[in-house]
Amino acid sequence: MDLNKTPAKVQSERACLCVLCGLPASGKSTLAQAVKTLTGQQHWRSSVISYDNLIPDYAFHSKTVEGFEDTVQRQTKWRLYRQAILQCVEHILQNPQALELPPTTCYINSFAWRQCVYAVRATEGSNTHQTPLILLLDDNFYYRSMRYEVYQLARKYSIGFCQVYLHCPAESCIDRNQRRPQALPNEVIVAMAQRMEPPNPEKNPWEQSSISLDTKDGFTDKALQKLKELISIALDNPLSPVQDNTEQKVADRLICANSVVHKSDQACRHRVSQAMQKARENKMSPDHMRSLAAELNNSKTTFLQNLRKKVLQDLPITPRETIDGESVAKRALDDFDQDTKEIMARFLLN
Repeated sequence: MDLNKTPAKVQSERACLCVLCGLPASGKSTLAQAVKTLTGQQHWRSSVISYDNLIPDYAFHSKTVEGFEDTVQRQTKWRLYRQAILQCVEHILQNPQALELPPTTCYINSFAWRQCVYAVRATEGSNTHQTPLILLLDDNFYYRSMRYEVYQLARKYSIGFCQVYLHCPAESCIDRNQRRPQALPNEVIVAMAQRMEPPNPEKNPWEQSSISLDTKDGFTDKALQKLKELISIALDNPLSPVQDNTEQKVADRLICANSVVHKSDQACRHRVSQAMQKARENKMSPDHMRSLAAELNNSKTTFLQNLRKKVLQDLPITPRETIDGESVAKRALDDFDQDTKEIMARFLLN
C-alpha cells in the first residue's frame, strides 16, 4: 500500500484513527470496548479494529529447530498481515458501507472484518458526513514505526489521529495473561517490554496527540473522559497531507533503521547457525545445545534492539541522504561476533 499516493476518493467526513498501544494484557481490548460504548453515547460511529481477531491463529505459529525458534517466516508473515489490515482500514475510510474485503496479500478473517464494518455503517436515512467516524486500532504497536504507518494513513486522508499508550508493568501483564484461556509465554511479554517504544511527543512532533494511561489497577471514568477529549480534539484538528522536512526525516530514520536491522538480523542468524554447527561437530550434549541456542538468541535480540536505537538516535539522516545499510550493519556486527565467540568458548570449555 502506497501511503503517499493521493487517495482515489477524497475523505470529506469527520474521522479519527485512534491507536491503542501497550503490552499484551495491559487492558487495550477492555479499554477499546469501553471507548466504543462511550462514543456510542455521543452518537459517533465507532469500530474496534482488533489485530488479534483479524489475523488467523496460524500466522503466529513457527517451526522449532534445535531447541530454538526460527522466527524468520513468522516475522515476514506478521509484517504482511499488518499491511493487509492497514489496507482494510483504508477500505473503510474510502467506503464505510462496503462489506467486502479489499484485495490483500494475506487472508484476513472475513467474519471479524464484517463485524468491524457493521459497526460503522450508517443507518438508513442518516447523514454519514455529520456523524464522526472513530476507528480504534487495538494492537501492541510496540515499535514507533508501526504507529507511524497509521499516522501516514490518517494524513493521506486528512483525518484525525491520536495515540493512547497503556502503561502497565510487565509483571502485572504476565499475571493477567496467565489467567487467560490461551496465555502467551511469559518470555514473549518480557521481550516485548524490552522493545516497547512509548509515544514521545517532545521528541517526535507527529506524536503530539498522545496520552499515557496507567492501567496497572484498571482505568477510571476520568481516564475515559480524558481519552474522549483526546479523540474530540483529533476530530477537530485533521492532519494536513503536506509533509514537512521534520516528518520526512523521521520517516527516513525509520526506513533506515528497519533496513539496517533486517540486514543485521540475517547476518546474526547465519552466525548463530554456524555456532550451532560447530557445537554439533564438537558433540555437545542436547541439554547444552539448547542452553547455547537460548543464550545466542538472547544475545542476538539484545544486539538488534541496541542497534535499532543507535540508528534512530545517532544517524544524521536528511531527506536527500542515503544510507548504506549493509556497511552500517557490517561494522556493527563486530560486537556481536565478539559476544558469540565468548559464549561459544565458555560452552566448549564445559
